[in-house]
This record gives sequence, structure tokens and C-alpha cells, in this order.
Amino acid sequence: MGRGEGQLSRTDDSGSGESQPAPTARGGRFARLLARRPGLRLGIELSAPVVWLTVVYVGSLAALVLTSLYRLEDDPTGLITRLDTSLGLENFRRLLDQPVYREVAVRTLGAAITVTAIDAVIALPVAFYMAKVAAPWARRALVISVTMPLWAGYLVKGYAWRAILDPGGGVLKEVFGHTPGFGYSSSVIVLAYLWFPYMVIPIYAGLDRLPNSLLEASTDLGAKAARTFGSIVLPQVWPALVAGSIFTFALTLGDFYMNRIVGGTTEFIGNVVYRQFSVDLPFAAAYSTIPILIMVVYLLGVRRTGALEEL
Repeated sequence: MGRGEGQLSRTDDSGSGESQPAPTARGGRFARLLARRPGLRLGIELSAPVVWLTVVYVGSLAALVLTSLYRLEDDPTGLITRLDTSLGLENFRRLLDQPVYREVAVRTLGAAITVTAIDAVIALPVAFYMAKVAAPWARRALVISVTMPLWAGYLVKGYAWRAILDPGGGVLKEVFGHTPGFGYSSSVIVLAYLWFPYMVIPIYAGLDRLPNSLLEASTDLGAKAARTFGSIVLPQVWPALVAGSIFTFALTLGDFYMNRIVGGTTEFIGNVVYRQFSVDLPFAAAYSTIPILIMVVYLLGVRRTGALEEL
């Protein structure tokens, strides 16, 4: 009886009596193979995003570098220009030979360093109060307050700051009688404001993991606040501080539109790239490689601090 039921269970619904093939065991073997080899399973799961990142991100960088080696040249009539795809370093020689481009690069690098330093100086005490002093309910409120500016649009914040800094009747001019106006200082102030949450949140996370017992032990041993900060707090929070600096440094280095809003005639690398994009694409691509090279050097420098693990 059991055998007959087994045979009936393998017949099709039409009653033809043809037995259907037993379910293949290939899927089961493949599942067991993946269970035995978690690395293979992880590789299959990550294959699609890895391919996507390789094609979109690495591919775009490769296209950028390749384009920077092209150049524009006049056609025989001299009326139009055409793209010469023969590889060369003429665009990079132009960057080195013309001082204005070097000055813009140095100014952009200086702004990135200044913004990072300002955010670090302000973020350290704010993050310490959030992590070690504030009550739990106040800590949550402060975290929300710090991240709340991220909810507003980039341009909304930019034009709000333009209304504040406007020398022709802005908020600072009307209330205090003085404003820095539009220029390099205003760009640094606004960029420091924009990227401040990206600095304070990593530092807050690093301080939150710092055991209170270390601070208590330092106090019990007679160390003053400055000694405790320099010997206990700063070494523990340094990777988080460097992690935050990666965000502020890179975002300032690549920004261009905020400088157009509040920077007046001051130009950063992004402004030059934006202006040259429709005029001389190979030169714009060559100039775009400067922030990339700076960030590569910066990341190589901070690699051993453990900051990349805090991201």
C-alpha cells in the first residue's frame, strides 16, 4: 500500500500515469556547498555591488584620468577646436606653469585644513559634554540638535547664510553693524558650519566607548583636567577625531557651489573645474585629479591611526 501511494504521488494530475522526475538534488547540493563555504556565499552575495562599484566608481576615475591626458587643438581653419586623443601631459604642464592654478589649489587646501581645525576645536568639548556630562535625555536631545541641520537642503542653508552675511543689509550688518561680507573668510565659516555634524558625531561615538572608570582613576590619582584630557581622553578619541577630519577635509576640498554663494570672487578648485568643464574638458579633468591626489596622500597618512575603522 505504501508503495502504491508512492507511485500515485509521482503521477501527474492528468491521470496519464507518467511518473514525474523526482526533485533534483542539485539545489540541495549547492545549498550544502554554500553552507560549508561561507566565503563563497559571501562572494556571491557581494558580486553584484562589487561589480557596480568597479564599473561606476573605478571606471569613472579611470575615464577621468584618461581624459586628463587628452587635449584640445585648433583645426586647420582655426575656427573650431577638436579633441586630440593622443596621450600627453600638456594639461599638467599648464597647471604647473601658470601660477593662478597653483594659487587656487593652495587656497583650497588651506580652506580644507582651516575648516577641519575649526570643527575639531569646537567638536571636542561639545562631544565630550554629550558623551560624559549630559543626562541621557539631554544626550539624545543634543544628538538630534547636532544632526538637525543635515535635514535642511544644502542650497537652503547656503542662501540662509548669504542673507546673514550680506554686507548690503544682512542680519549681521543690521544687528551688529559688521559682517565679513562675501569672501574667503565667509566660505570657511559656512563650510565649517555645514560639515560640523560630520566631525562631532564620530568624536561623540569614540567618547561614548571610553570607560568612565579611566577618567575616575585619573582623577583619583591626582591628575588635573588638562592632564587627564591629554593623557587619557585624546589618545583614546584620536582615531575618531581623524575619522571626522576625513569627512570635513574631503568635503571642503571638493566643494564649489557654496563658495559661489558666499565666496564672492574667491575661487576654489571646484569653481575652476566647473568653469572649464564646458570650455576645456581635458584640462578640467586634469585639474580634478589634484583633490584626488591630495585625498590619497591624506588617507595613506591616516591609515595607521585606526581612523578608517571608525568610518
